[in-house]
Formats: sequence, structure tokens, C-alpha cells
Amino acid sequence: MSPQEILAQFGPRESMEYDVVIVGAGPAGLSAAIHLKQLASAQGREVSVVVLEKGSEPGAHILSGAVMDPIAINELLPDWKALGAPLNQAVTDDEVLFLSETGATRTPKALIPNCFHNEGNYIVSLGNVVRWLAQQAEGLGVEIFPGFAAAEVLYDADGAVKGVATGNMGVGRDGEPGDNFQLGMELLGKYTFFAEGARGHLGKQLIAKFDLDDGRDPQSYGLGIKELWEIDPARSKPGLVVHTAGWPMASDTYGGGFLYHLDDNKVTLGFVTGLDYKNPWLSPFEEMQRWKTHPSIRQHLEGGKRLSYGARAITAGGLLSLPKTVFPGGALIGCDAGYLNASRIKGSHAAIKSGMLAAAAAFEALAAGREHDELAAYPAAFEQSWLHAELHQSRNFKQWFKKGIVVGSIMTGVEQWLLPRLGVKSPPWTIHRTLPDHAGLKPAAECQRIDYPKPDGRLTFDRLSSVFVSNTNHEEQQPAHLTLKDARVPVQTNLARFAGPESRYCPAGVYEFVKAEDGADRLQINAQNCVHCKTCDIKDPTQNIVWITPEGGGGPNYASM
Repeated sequence: MSPQEILAQFGPRESMEYDVVIVGAGPAGLSAAIHLKQLASAQGREVSVVVLEKGSEPGAHILSGAVMDPIAINELLPDWKALGAPLNQAVTDDEVLFLSETGATRTPKALIPNCFHNEGNYIVSLGNVVRWLAQQAEGLGVEIFPGFAAAEVLYDADGAVKGVATGNMGVGRDGEPGDNFQLGMELLGKYTFFAEGARGHLGKQLIAKFDLDDGRDPQSYGLGIKELWEIDPARSKPGLVVHTAGWPMASDTYGGGFLYHLDDNKVTLGFVTGLDYKNPWLSPFEEMQRWKTHPSIRQHLEGGKRLSYGARAITAGGLLSLPKTVFPGGALIGCDAGYLNASRIKGSHAAIKSGMLAAAAAFEALAAGREHDELAAYPAAFEQSWLHAELHQSRNFKQWFKKGIVVGSIMTGVEQWLLPRLGVKSPPWTIHRTLPDHAGLKPAAECQRIDYPKPDGRLTFDRLSSVFVSNTNHEEQQPAHLTLKDARVPVQTNLARFAGPESRYCPAGVYEFVKAEDGADRLQINAQNCVHCKTCDIKDPTQNIVWITPEGGGGPNYASM
């Protein structure tokens, strides 16, 4: 049965009404909820707020580096230290390395661009920060529903967003309701915020429906693959931040690594690959594993133990790709819109600030008795904020690196080191892009095949053992949440022309080409492995793969990531 047929047979759905409905309990969604309650309390008003979270708990699906700039949390919760926020490890030192296959060149501190300076910032587990933010929100009266995935946008008779519906529970693989079937619920709001993270399932639909990206550069993405290690105490350097560029990436491919020393002998490290890469033989997962073997990275990890693994797409287009963030009845906040500053490799401070700005606009509208209109005060406030100034200054970063590492490095130095020292706050030029990331792949026959070394199980690992330590789990009998518009395309086009790139760009081993009984190739989708990174939804060259929300509570269950 289709979802529409299920609703027709078992409906109507129960509904709950709120002033503001928020989809996603990440830093943006929770900050918006907190700020709404703060504003209401300051004026002696009541504002009802609910937050839906598809993960098993707030933080379960959160994955980030992360070095956190406290500028926004200082505004949201000025007494965060007294409240016990898990920002425990201040940055003590920065290293920026350009890697060759066996060597490394360290950038002199005096020449490190402003975007790579981290004085006053903190190395954090963003998942733990989000869990703490959820506690603060609940303490203010925010209702948080974990394990409920928002699966559908609801519209009123005039076409304005009026809320969302959660997905049905207990539907079998065949699409039929099972013994434990439970119909989804409607959460209705005077305003609805979408804070799903990069390439949000519903945010993507809203951008298309309301033409929110009209006149903008195509959004650009990177795939961040991360591991958490416990290392030899003798190698621990709490507060050290290391960023690398160069090897193992080819000179025309955007990518770079990060390695951050936490306290308690922990190191968080990862590799970001721009999803506009051209060579279909490239595997972001294998590149990350290969990167760890470089002497400059290996020295931190030898004698240690990997504790966890995860992967997530990040929005990297910046200000020039930022869509219109409001529409009748709602707003996009955080990475659902794309506020991350790729040049700083930071998005949590931007997510918090965007949530606060949207919250202020919605509170003003509610106080005036308005609902379901366009919150024009939100983008207007953004344009006057420090966040807009920051993103405007770094607006060309990804565009320069699309021209290669040499051009990108030189122009980042010009825009974020030289010009500020000449008193120029923002570069006087703007560089635009025209191609979406999925259009970047060349035919496999035109590219050099990449043969990756086998993992050793100590420093480097395979995909399946990595997925295991991500604590990923899905109810096996549910309908597949990775769907194909045309089942013929993977073999007839992707395999024939691009050598089946989905078997390499997925960092969780979801896609593999196998032989059918008649000897023909077919694409096998191992949806139970999915870590919800959204790479397939972004990079599939034919845009044939569609990621939809699985049953709530499924997916990874990240600890301290």
C-alpha cells in the first residue's frame, strides 16, 4: 500500500497544535526553541514549542569535527560555563600542513590565514553539546519528541506550510501495515522551522516547491568522514588543532584532513572530500583511510584504538549558495539552509545564530497575532548580523578551490591573510559557479583508475567494520528508505558509463553491484548500513537515488561524535 492508501484506510491522523514546530534537534533547532522560550519569558508570554528528532535521542545523528566558536552560544546562554556546557577543551595550538606523499610543509604561524586561527575556540563533541542543549530546552518547557521522523510537509488551503506529519511506524518491507502498525501524527504550527542538517529531506522539497534557490549558485557539498580514537597518553596534546591539505587528493580535487586533540587521551580526526570531484574511481572512504597512513597523521595514532566512526555531508557553498530562507509558514535554519563557513570548517556557531534569528522573527510575528505568513524579519536580521559579515568575507573560498589546490591556497591567502592586513574587510570581487556537484563526474574511461591498499585492521579499516562501530541499526522489515526513480539506470548508465560510482562514494557500503542468477549485473542496496550521510542523494550523477526518511529512531547512534 502507498502512504496515501494507508492514510485513506487508517486515517485521519491525530494532530497536535503548537505555536512553533521545529524539525530537527540539532544546534539550530534547539537554539531556536531555547530562544523562543527566552523571549516569551522576558515578556511574560506563553509560546508552545515542539522539536521532532528522527534519531533515538538528541545527538544520536550529530556528526561534526568539531572546533566550536563560542560567539553564538555566548549570546544564547551567556552563563553556559556555570550551566555545565561540555565545552571543556580550549584550543591551545594550530598547525596547518601541506602534505606530499611522504613529507609535510608546515605553514609558519605568521602566514596562517585568519580562517584557520582558533584562538578562543573549543574542541568539542557536538553530539554532547546537542544533548546538553536539549536539557536546557526541556528545562524551559520545550517538548522534544525523539525517535519521530518528520516525513511530510503539510500545507493549508492557501499553500502555506502549516506543519509536518511524522512517518508511519510498523509498516512491513512489502508496504503493508504490520501487527504493530501505528499511523503517523500531524504536528501543526503557526510557524514551522526546518533544521534537518545538510540536504534535508523536507528542506530539499521546500527549496524546490518555493523556488528558494532561484538566482543562487548551485549548492556545493563535502563529505566528512570522521573517527574517534583513544591514543597513547604519551602522544596526547590536549588542545592541538591540525588541518591538512594536499595528499592524498589530486591537485584538481578538493579535500583536506583535520585532527583535534581532546582531553582524556582522545583524538577526533577526519577527512572532507568535495563532492564535485571528477574521477568516478575515487572513494572518499578509502582516501580517508589512506590519509591516516601519512607519517604526520600516523604519529598521533600509533598504539591507539579506534572507538567510533561516522560520516555526514556538509553544505559548503556559503553565502552565494544560500537559498531564500523563508516561505509562507516557515523557515530554513542551520545547515538545512547552508550557513556553514567552509573556510573555517565551522558550522555550529552559524547554526545557533540562525536559529536565534528565526526565533526572534517568529516571536515578533506571534506577538502581533500573525501566522503562516513569510517571516521577512529573519533574513533581514541575518543581513545585519556578524554571521552575514563572516560569510560575505569568505564567500569565494570554495569557488577558488574548485580551480585546484594551488589557486585555492593562493587566493585564500590573499583574501583571508593579505587583504585583512591591508585593512580590506572583504574581497572586492565575487566568483560564481554554475555546475551542481553531481554534474562533475567524468566517464570512467577518461579517468585514471585508483587502486587502494587493503586495510590492516589497526590503523586502516574496511567499511563494514566501520559501520559496526557507528552503532547503526534499522528495523529490517521496514520499506527501504533508499529508492530509485528508475531501477534500470544504475546498470545501464552508472555502471556502464561511470563504473558504478555509488559503490565507492557511499561511506557505509550501502550500494554494491552483484551478479544476478542469469549473470547480469544488478545494484544491491544494503539500506540497513545507511548512516544517513546523504552522499548518494547528492552525488548520484543521474540524480536517480532518492533518500527518504526511514522509520524514526533508526540510523546511527553516535557516542561522543
